[in-house]
Order: sequence, then structure tokens, then C-alpha cells
Amino acid sequence: MKKFWLVVLAIIMGIVALSNLGAMIGMAICGVIVYFSLKQFLATDSTAGKIIWAIIGFIGLSGLFHSLPALFGIAAVYVLYTIYRNWDKGPKKSPQPPTEEKVDPFEGFERQWEELQNNR
Repeated sequence: MKKFWLVVLAIIMGIVALSNLGAMIGMAICGVIVYFSLKQFLATDSTAGKIIWAIIGFIGLSGLFHSLPALFGIAAVYVLYTIYRNWDKGPKKSPQPPTEEKVDPFEGFERQWEELQNNR
């Protein structure tokens, strides 16, 4: 029954991830724009260049805020990954304990009988 619910959860998370795929791609693109503009902003010495890169950075940042629903998609992909990783990690049956060699109850008797015979 546990596998059934894992399959149902995986289907739901797959639908959520696919429905937010566009937002996740948009978030990735805006993240690259913000990262690149920040690197160029810090590398530029001219004031005009800093203003231009700051404007480009703010445009990318607004795009990041616009694609915040992509976080649901990222969370859904993470849940799908954990379901996949833990699929076969259910309660496992413990291996059979090592069987001890069968002890013949008469073996000890025979050994003691021989000791008694030798002591006489």
C-alpha cells in the first residue's frame, strides 16, 4: 500500500513540476542575467557602465520575483528525486541469522565416556 501512495504522490509532483516548467526556465534565465550583471557591475569602473548594469540587474531581479512560483516546481522535482532515491528502501527483511552447527548431544557423552575409560 505504501508503494501505491508513493506512485500517487509521484504523479502529483510530476504534474506540479511540469506545470511550473516555464516558470523554472524563466527563473534560471533571470538568475543568469542577475549574476552576469552583478559581475559586470563590480568589474566596471565608469559611472555610466555601472548605471546600465544596475538597470539590467534590476530588470533581471524583477523577473526573478515574477517567477517565484517556480519554487513550487523546484520543490516538486526535489520530492520526485527523494521518492526515486528511496523507492526500494522500505522495511527490509532481516537476513537469516547464521545457523550454528548442529551439536550432537551424544558427542559430549562419547567424549566423556572415553575420558572415563582412559582414567581407569
